[in-house]
Amino acid sequence: MAKEELKIGEISKPRFEFRSFGQDFTKAAARMARLSMPVPEKVRERYSDEIYILSRTNDINNTKIRDGKMDIKTFVQNVDGLEQWNPLMKGEFPMKASVLEGEVFPAFQVSMPRLTKDEYTYDEFMEMVYSHPDLAAVKVHKQRFGYMVNNTICEFGAVLINGAKVYTINSESTEIEDIKKTVSEIGLEGVENINYLQAIKRVIGMINKPLAN
Repeated sequence: MAKEELKIGEISKPRFEFRSFGQDFTKAAARMARLSMPVPEKVRERYSDEIYILSRTNDINNTKIRDGKMDIKTFVQNVDGLEQWNPLMKGEFPMKASVLEGEVFPAFQVSMPRLTKDEYTYDEFMEMVYSHPDLAAVKVHKQRFGYMVNNTICEFGAVLINGAKVYTINSESTEIEDIKKTVSEIGLEGVENINYLQAIKRVIGMINKPLAN
């Protein structure tokens, strides 16, 4: 069976991903840029501001809000050290109480706040997050540079997590062997695979563990 040809910014079947976070990926990022095939102008450099909702009791559902829209992905499996995530829900504000009760707070795996309205604005939802003892809202600013190496979608980025600057580098594809080849060629073999959920928890102190470097 022929491999699926990945295109940056287009939806494919669920991908596997290697990603890491740390203070210095200079050499690996340079190799990634050198090995990359040409990529569309719109993904060469991108900026975004997002809010990640972190839960002390959940490490399998990744929730972020960007431009007033909520996106929750759920962990599916780990194969050869690579993680696979699938979309769990997408929604926007104002959000119905039934969605918060049936999808959002169950994804956080925390106690449910008392809901007294039929729907909630973004500000009202965030107030519930701020007041919940097991939740944290974290501001994340991303500057991302997109590449394509060995038919894997790659990225090097500078990330501000509540103002703390770290760097991230990744390779993702539907083909595990292509990711492994890319990780090897850019010099990241043996580097810990850390997803956004884990990285942010480490930076804010919710998890007592360092980043990759």
